[in-house]
Amino acid sequence: MMNTKTIQSTVLTAALVVLLCWQVTAQVTLPRGVSPAAKLEQTIGISTVTINYSRPRVTFNGQDRTGQIWGTLVPWGFDAVSFVDGRNIPWRAGANENTIITFSDEVKIEGKSLAAGSYGLHMAVYENGKATLIFSTNTSSWGSFYYDEKEDALRVEVQTKETTPTEVLTYDVIAMDNSSATIALKWEKKAIPFKVTYDVHEIVLANFREELRSVPGFGWQGLNQAAQYCAQNNINQEEAIQWINRSIANNKNFNNLSTKGQLLTQQGAIKEADALLAESVAIANVGQLNFLGYQMIGQQKYDKAIEYFVLNAKRNPKNANCWDSLGEAYKIKGDTKNAIKNLKKSLSMNPPANVKANSIKLLKELGVDTSAYES
Repeated sequence: MMNTKTIQSTVLTAALVVLLCWQVTAQVTLPRGVSPAAKLEQTIGISTVTINYSRPRVTFNGQDRTGQIWGTLVPWGFDAVSFVDGRNIPWRAGANENTIITFSDEVKIEGKSLAAGSYGLHMAVYENGKATLIFSTNTSSWGSFYYDEKEDALRVEVQTKETTPTEVLTYDVIAMDNSSATIALKWEKKAIPFKVTYDVHEIVLANFREELRSVPGFGWQGLNQAAQYCAQNNINQEEAIQWINRSIANNKNFNNLSTKGQLLTQQGAIKEADALLAESVAIANVGQLNFLGYQMIGQQKYDKAIEYFVLNAKRNPKNANCWDSLGEAYKIKGDTKNAIKNLKKSLSMNPPANVKANSIKLLKELGVDTSAYES
C-alpha cells in the first residue's frame, strides 16, 4: 500500500506530464506572412460557387520573379514531382493546402456536368497556352503532393490568356450573365479562365417546390411570386397555373389575377386572360393601374394604355402623376394636342418634384415653352 506522501508525489508527477504534453501540442493562431488565405464567392441565380485558396506573390523575399513563374516555379504540364511517391503531379492552383472549389448545385464547367459539392482544384498549365483543370474528390491534402488521378471527378481543357500584371495570385469573376460566370485565376501576366454554368430555372423551380411545401405555400404572396417568375420567364406555365390558383383561393387581388392573366396569354387562352385582366383592373389601386398602363406601352398597345390612364385619372382626379402618365401615353402615341393638355394639367396641380420634372421634360420635347413652370 502506498503512503499518503507517495500518492501525492504520483499525482503531481502525472499532472506535470499532462501539462507538459498540453504545452507541446497546444498552439495559438498566427497570421501567415507568406501566401495568406483568401476566398471568392459568387452567386449565380440562387446558386453559389466558392473558392478557398492561398495567394502567393510574384515578389518573394524582395526578389521579383516576373518571367520565372510559369514554366519554372509552376512547371509546365505534369512535370512537378511528388515527394511522396515520385509520380508526376499537376499544380495546386494556389499555395499551401488544396485550393477548394465548392458548388451549391449541380453545375456545368466548360459545358461538362459536375455534381454539387466540394473539390480540390488542380491545374496543368502548358507552354502552348493550353491548361487542364482538374476537379478532384480529395479536398483534405496539402498542395498536390498526394494528388491521385483516380480521384478525378472532372477534367476540362481551357485556353489561357495574357493579362495585366497581377502581383498576388487572384481568382476573379471576369464575365457574368443570368446563368453563368467566367472565373479566372490571374497571376503574373497569365489568366486561366473557366466558365461555370447553372441551370438556373430548374434550380429555382426545384427550390419553389420545396419552399411551397412550407409556410410560403399557405399564403398568397409566395405562390404568386413563384407563378410570376414563370410568367416573366415564359416557362413552366402548367405548374404555375396550379400555384396561382392556390394564391387566388387564399386571397384574390390585383397581383395574382394579373399573374394568371399573363400565364393564360402565354398559353393562348386570350378570352379567359382578358376577362381576368378586366377583373384585376376593377380592383386595382392607383399605382397598380398606372403600372398596368405602362405595361401596355411596353407591349405597344397604346390605345389600351391610354384607356387605363384615363380610368386612373377619372378615379384619382387630384393625383398629378395620373395626368402626367396620361400625357406621356398620348405623346408616345403621337397625339401632341392631348399630350400637352394633360401634361399642363399635371403641372397645374403642384406635383411632386419627380412628376414635375418629367412633365417639364416631356413638354420641352414637344417644343413647349416651360419657363412658367420652372420658377
